[in-house]
Order: sequence, then structure tokens, then C-alpha cells
Amino acid sequence: MARKTDVPSSYYGEPRKFDPTFRGPVHNRSCTDVVCCVIFVIVILGYIALGTVAWIHGDPRKVVYPTDSHGQFCGQQGTPNANKAILFYFNILQCANPAVLINLQCPTTQLCVSKCPDRFATYLDMQYNYRYNKSYWEYYKQFCKPGFDNPKKPVAQVLRDEDCPSMIVPSRPFLQRCFPDFITRNGTLTVANQTKFKDGVGKTRSVIDLRDAANGITSLLDAKEVGMKIFEDYASSWYWILIGLVITMVVSLLFILLLRFTAGVLLWLIIFGVITVVGYGIWHCYWEFSTLRGKPDADVTISDIGFQTDFRVYLQLSQTWLVFMISLSVIEAIIVVMLIFLRRRVRIAIALLKEGSKAIGYIMSTLFYPVITFFLLAICIAYWAVTAVFLASSGDAVYKVMSTQPNCMYVNLTCNPETFSQTNVTKVCPGSQCTFAFYGGESLYHRYIFVLQLCNLLVFLWLVNFTIALGQCTLAGAFASYYWALKKPNDIPACPLFSSFSRAIRYHTGSLAFGALILAVVQMFRIVLEYLDHKLKGVHNAFARFLLCCLKCCFWCLEHFIKFMNRNAYIMIAIYGKNFCTSAKDAFFLLMRNVVRVAVLDKVTDFLLFLGKLLISGSVGVLAFFFFTRKIPVIQEEVPSLNYYWVPLLTVIFGSYLVAHGFFNVYAMCVDTLFLCFCEDLERNDGSSSRPYYMSPGLHKILRKGEQGAKLCAGS
Repeated sequence: MARKTDVPSSYYGEPRKFDPTFRGPVHNRSCTDVVCCVIFVIVILGYIALGTVAWIHGDPRKVVYPTDSHGQFCGQQGTPNANKAILFYFNILQCANPAVLINLQCPTTQLCVSKCPDRFATYLDMQYNYRYNKSYWEYYKQFCKPGFDNPKKPVAQVLRDEDCPSMIVPSRPFLQRCFPDFITRNGTLTVANQTKFKDGVGKTRSVIDLRDAANGITSLLDAKEVGMKIFEDYASSWYWILIGLVITMVVSLLFILLLRFTAGVLLWLIIFGVITVVGYGIWHCYWEFSTLRGKPDADVTISDIGFQTDFRVYLQLSQTWLVFMISLSVIEAIIVVMLIFLRRRVRIAIALLKEGSKAIGYIMSTLFYPVITFFLLAICIAYWAVTAVFLASSGDAVYKVMSTQPNCMYVNLTCNPETFSQTNVTKVCPGSQCTFAFYGGESLYHRYIFVLQLCNLLVFLWLVNFTIALGQCTLAGAFASYYWALKKPNDIPACPLFSSFSRAIRYHTGSLAFGALILAVVQMFRIVLEYLDHKLKGVHNAFARFLLCCLKCCFWCLEHFIKFMNRNAYIMIAIYGKNFCTSAKDAFFLLMRNVVRVAVLDKVTDFLLFLGKLLISGSVGVLAFFFFTRKIPVIQEEVPSLNYYWVPLLTVIFGSYLVAHGFFNVYAMCVDTLFLCFCEDLERNDGSSSRPYYMSPGLHKILRKGEQGAKLCAGS
């Protein structure tokens, strides 16, 4: 018995009436959301103007090259620093942390050099040894200011004028800057096998002081070493990675073609194939766990060994295989439970997927449309990245007073290096200097650089969502042309994909931009919330953390709801050619009038397609694993020598999933379009000779059966 609280279907609008002239996507349509279209075009022109202004004012060399205390680039061709690409700090002990070093705001003279020091030395030692061997000065003066050639100048005056550093320590370049060459030997931190050194002003310092001054540099250097090894792995394995992605593309294409003829059998094979593969993974993990359990070296926990770049270390631990086994068991249980409770809906979803495979089979060009979307997205990403870099590098050199004296009243004030010697700053704060600090300015443009970066990000999100919306509307129009063809494939119009793309661009740019803007604004709020969450990680205000967590959750739900509504609105735009708001309302009401069918098919088809993507990417990943670990005897000699085999392996798995996702996303759009068309078909027609259904008889039968079963369950 139905509940009394059931909402009548008329509450969500009246069902569609029979129209004998309706034959699918309306051809006689007009432009929609013209105001939004005009705004969108103006914004694009403004975005081009922003990129042009950033191009004029920006200079990527400010990001690529380090800058010395005089605002000159290190390593720039055509300058005296052409052969001096590394930045050297006179007294690195005055630098507080790596962030200060990288931002070039360390209160010490910074000089471009051709190479970093490779030994410990002090200016005092150099003066003493200079009397016997002139080569000491020849080596030391390359770390002094250009033009300074007076090794007999008193030490106090040299240090006051900062003509030369008081000391040099063995260093190596990192991020084009000289950092102490830290090496850990037997648990002791050393620099050139020494734990102590002279600072050139009469004190003996510990290497720990260098570590504190450059806190975190050791980990950064390790990260650089890992990064270089990863780069080497990519350089030697890119060819095989590309082959893996091509295999994925071919398998995905063959898979979709096979769905046209064996959709039911193939999808059930996917389901049981995933269950079998996960089951084998559980057994293998248990076998490895039982083999390693009890061995002395294998009982160490993952937390005890910490992070290791060589993943094979973790595979020697029994705990690793226990974690894998538990994770796979949970995944297996979820899949089995879902299939038990959704077995009838799975059959219905398979029928709709079979119909979708027929549509794709008749309009094969839709499988290659993701290439266009990828190309447009690549343009958007590249333009945004280049504009962001040029904005970040905009501005002129700003010089500030740097002093080692903590009580200097002029510290961090803007100064002019040409007239600095004529001021009284050096008298009030002896040893202070006017050194380069950063790039900026006081003009209106420079004051609003941050706002322009936010605008750059917002327009980027808008363009990305518009590109995706254009693809969805184009595919929806093509598949709607297939569904509303009474005699398939004879009644399918010629070039349905191109016709749909033309209609979307010509008439509905404003509507697509409207929906994309709404989604972009929500995504912008999510980015701001993520930024605030990152900044508040160290704050112990429980209420603020709770409120931020709630906001993040709400906006996540809102974003996914808007994506769902936009997707269905674009389908209605492709069919009827109405504006965005009307199309969104019609799509929402149509879905609510068929809420039982939506519940049957919405996530079940997504689940089946996800299993397909999982099976394809997982199979290619297993093949890549056996290849890169040299477990295929026939082609062992072809495997490149790698530092970390997981680098190309993870790249192949992730790339394979993205490639499969691109193909299956076309499939998902096809199913969604056919489903909305099916709902409208049921409202418009009754299956009689004068008002025949456009759906196939088999699809109508199984959907009707599924609907009756769902209503029966709801009524009971």
C-alpha cells in the first residue's frame, strides 16, 4: 500500500504531451542566455588582456634565475653573470631557514658565482697563507665582490664593507644556490668529514649551527636526489609507458565495441572478473603474510622504518601484506554485498548499457571526441600556468635595508642602492646594506597582483568547466539524435556529432557558460576553504576546525549536486534548445517524475562502468608490473634499468585509468542521455501504431519490469 505522504507526479510539472512533429533535437532554435554569452566573451577578451599585461610586466627569469644583492640575474646570457649561475651567501649562519634562502631575504650579501666552495677556509687564514702562496687569494677572491682585489685590507674593514665572506664552507648547489654539503656518517652530521669549523671572527662553530641556519635543507637535498632518479626512470622508460597507454586505448576501444554484441555476457564477466582478481589478491597477500610471519626482519612495523623511496623494503614486512589483505577483503565484501542487493537493478543497467553500445556503434566518431576535450583543456591549463608565472614575476627590483644589528631602526625599509651610501643609515647602523629583497612595486597594477591571480584562477575554472560542458552537450545532442530516430539507423541524421557541436556553439554558448560559471564559483569557494584549512592546521581552536570541516563537506555536496544537475540540463539544452534555467528545471522535474527509475539506474550504471575501468587499468597495471620487475622471460632483456620500478608502474596504472575514463565517460554520457530520452518517450507515447515508442522492445520490457518491481517493494 502506498504511503499517504507520497508526492503526486504533477507536483513536479505536467508530463510531456504527444507531439507528432517532434523528431529529436529541435533544429528551429534561437540563441539562449545571450547576456551570459556576452559577459563570457568579454571575460575571455579580458583574460587575453590580462595575459598580455602579465606578459609585458612579467619576466619568468625572475622565477628561473636566482638574483644577487644588486638585482642581477645569475646565469643570464649577455651579462657579466653569464657564467655564474649559482647564488652564494656570504654568511649563511645569518639565514634562519630554507624559506628565507629561497625567497632571497637573508640579511647577508648574496653573490653570483660559477661554482660553490669545496673546502673550509676563513679570510684570516687566507691572509696568513697569502704571504707564502698567492693561490690562496686566487681561490678565495672568486667568492668576494667583483672588482675587489686587495687581500691585504684589514679584516675588520673587509667584514664591515662585506667585500668578502668571513668564511667559506664546503657546499653544493641546490635550486641554483650554495648550501652546506651535509653528510651523515655513523649517525653524526658532518660537512666534509668535519663536525666543527672556524667562523672567521675568532669563534669555533659546530656543524649543528649550519644545520639550524639551513633547517630542512638535508631533506630537500634528499628530495632532489629522489627527483633526479625519478627523472632518470622516466627518461629511460617513457617509451614503454607510452606503449602501455596505447594498449589501454586499444583495449578500451575493443571493449566498447564488444559491448555492442555481448553487453550482457561481457558485463557479467567484468563483475566476476573483478571479484576473482580481488579474491586472488587476498589469497596472495595471505600467502605472503604467512610466509614472512615469524621471520625476525619481517616483524618490523611500517612506522618503525618510516618513509623509504625503495618500495621493495615494505614488501619484506609481514605487516604490509596484512594491510593489503585487509584492504582487499573490505573491497571484496563491499562489491559482493552491493551485487546481492542490486542484482535486479544490475540487469536493468546492463540492458541500458547494451542500448548505449548500439548508439556508440552507430556514431563511432563520439569515441574520439574526448581528444578534442583534452586538447582544449590542455590549452586552458597552459594559458593559466603561463599567466600565473608571468603575474608572479611582475614588478621591478625592490631593495631594502639589511642589517645584522637587531636594534637597527631602518631594517626592512625601502632604499635606493645608488644613493644609499650618501644617507646616514650606515652611520646609525654600521654594516647595514641596501640589498635586493624581491620583485614588486607601488603602482595600482602591482598592488592588485594577488587579486589578478584570483581572477586568473576563477576564469581558468570557468573555461575548464565550459569545455567539459561543451563536450557533454555535444555528445548528448548526438545520442539524442540516435534515440529519436524511429527506424535505426536509417533515420539517424548525417554527421550527428558535428551537427550537435555546431548547435551548441552557435546557439547555446551563453547557457553552457552560465552553468559553468555556477560550478566555477562553488569550486573557487572550495579552494579558498582548502587554503584556510591548510593555514589553520596548527591552530587548536576546535570550533573553527569543526566549522571549517562542515563548510568543506557542504560545498563538496553542493559541487557534486550542481555537476549532476548541469549534466542533465545540458542534455535538455541539446534536445530542446531552451535556456539553462528552463532546461535545468525541466530536467529536474523529469527526473523527479521518474524518481523510481533514477534510483534504479543512477549509480548502478556508474558502478558497472567503474568496474570496467578498474578491470582495464588493473589488467594493464598487472602486465606492467610483470614487465618492469623482469618477470616475463621472453622480453627480460628489453626492460630498461630503473632506480624505482614503481615510477613507470604507477604512471601506467594512473594513465591507463585516465584513458579508460575518457572512453567510458562517453559511454556514461550516452547512458544518461538515453535514460532521459526514455523517460520522455514514456510520457509522450503509448506504444500504439499512431504513437509508437522510440526505444527498443527489449529495453522497454526490462525497464517496465524493473519499475514494477521497485514500486512493489516501495509499496510494501
